[in-house]
Amino acid sequence: MEQTTGFSHIPVLLKETIDGLNVRPDGLYADGTSGGGGHSARILEKLDGSGRLICIDRDADAIRTLQARFGEDPRVSVIKSNYGEMPQILAERGRKANGILLDLGVSSHQLDTAERGFSYLVDTPLDMRMDAEEERTAADIVNDYTEAELYRIIRDYGEDRFAKNIAKHIVNERAKTPIRTTGQLAAVCAAAIPMRVQLTGGHPAKRTFQAIRIELNRELTVLEESIDAMIDSLAPGGRFCVITFHSLEDRIVKNKFKTAEDPCICPKNFPVCVCGRKSRGRVITKKAVLPTEEELERNRRAKSAKLRIFERA
Repeated sequence: MEQTTGFSHIPVLLKETIDGLNVRPDGLYADGTSGGGGHSARILEKLDGSGRLICIDRDADAIRTLQARFGEDPRVSVIKSNYGEMPQILAERGRKANGILLDLGVSSHQLDTAERGFSYLVDTPLDMRMDAEEERTAADIVNDYTEAELYRIIRDYGEDRFAKNIAKHIVNERAKTPIRTTGQLAAVCAAAIPMRVQLTGGHPAKRTFQAIRIELNRELTVLEESIDAMIDSLAPGGRFCVITFHSLEDRIVKNKFKTAEDPCICPKNFPVCVCGRKSRGRVITKKAVLPTEEELERNRRAKSAKLRIFERA
């Protein structure tokens, strides 16, 4: 397990991702979700004295860990930022990247640090901020969103078939007293889902917590808005590796990569392309790369991980 200054996280699909990046010793690489630095450290091992690594994360705990781990290495820059700002960060350096990595979702450290409010298993303040400097918390969403808005995010981001009932229960409960803790919200979710479903469908709060976390941190929005610009930030032959953990993320990455490879919008019956849109590269992974059985035995949180890779033309 990677562990430095209290930030612990087991890097998922480590070998597959590093192999996929096809690291050049003198290249420039950007890890947009560096966390505890597990993937970053393996990239760094492959760089020579002229290679460079940019470690980006929005979590202050991660930044402290990365600075403690890599702070003395002149090849490494540690930057507190959202990975959506990566194109600007690279542009300021006047150089295209030879590889970009995103390991999406919530980290093990964030889940396991109770006071961060990501987990429904411990009763703590309802926070869920990936960047603790942001003002709005999960509690603000739960208590301020309309019933219709809550229904939408639980349905769309949590993919919960009981979204309407959960939203209704939240609104009814908060009318009595504000929902300020993870325990309160988890109890509301449990009350909204039939017991027969809970017996076989996993924890009743899992999908709602996921939905609120995604909404709060704009996870899908940032991903959707930044992929194209990150592809443009790659040097010819540069690789873009993205690890996702649920179907919504994976669908965005898959579709964006597919469109970048084949952007033509001409009707299929046209004999030649007349729209003029050119391919920006190729998808290396026609099917997503999944964890091996051996990795799943070591790390149960790798279960839903998928890796997709794009190579810039």
